[in-house]
Order: sequence, then C-alpha cells, then structure tokens
Amino acid sequence: MHQGSCLCGAVSFSVRGALSPPTACHCSMCRKHHGHFEAGTDVPRDQVEIKGGETVRWYQSSERVRRGFCSVCGSSLFFDIEGVDRIGLSMGAFDTPTDSRLAMHIFVADKGDYYEIADGLPQHDGVPVAPAQES
Repeated sequence: MHQGSCLCGAVSFSVRGALSPPTACHCSMCRKHHGHFEAGTDVPRDQVEIKGGETVRWYQSSERVRRGFCSVCGSSLFFDIEGVDRIGLSMGAFDTPTDSRLAMHIFVADKGDYYEIADGLPQHDGVPVAPAQES
C-alpha cells in the first residue's frame, strides 16, 4: 500500500499494488503546473482511493487531459487522460517510500534552460510509442 497527500492534508490517496516506474515530463504544461518538471506514475483507477475528493479541483489543460490539485494549498496531485483506465499521480505527493526509480524523461525538447538532464536515463522528444506486438 502506498499513501500520499497534498501539502495541507485536505486530500489524501492510497494505492493498492505496485507503482509503475515513474516518468519525468519536461513539457511546458507540466513545468508550469508543477513549477519544474513533473515526475509521475500511472496506476489503474480501481487501485486508487482518494479521500477529500471534494477539495480536488480539476483544470482542463487540453482537450483530453485534466490536472487535479488541492483547492486549499494548491498541491499538484493528479494527471487524468479522458478514456484511459489509469490515473497519473505526482511522485512528490507520496508520503511513504515508493520503492520505485525514474525510468525515462519525455518532452525533453521543451525542458527549461536552467537545468541539465544528466542521469543517463532514456530521453524522448515526446511520449515513446511501444512497438507493435507481433501476432
């Protein structure tokens, strides 16, 4: 069980099961929403329980994506893609050890000019597409 919360504690969440390896997103929207690049993990919706959901506010940042944050303290918590049975959780919101390691960086062409990515992990200009499965 993994647990997390916003800065003020008005919103908390728990996740049953393992977390997928987190991804660091350097796109301009994530940077503006988080104040720096965003690191997040995607988990099946049915494995997440959110308490204080009435305090969560959603910002529709694009046609298919909305971002959830605490309306009291402003903590960035969720990344929700319409029609996908997974929800993104901000790694910085976890209260407990996650036993995970960053897997890759995406949208690196949009990264801020004030930092370098030097951890040796894969870097992509967008979201990598999984190769087609052979029949």
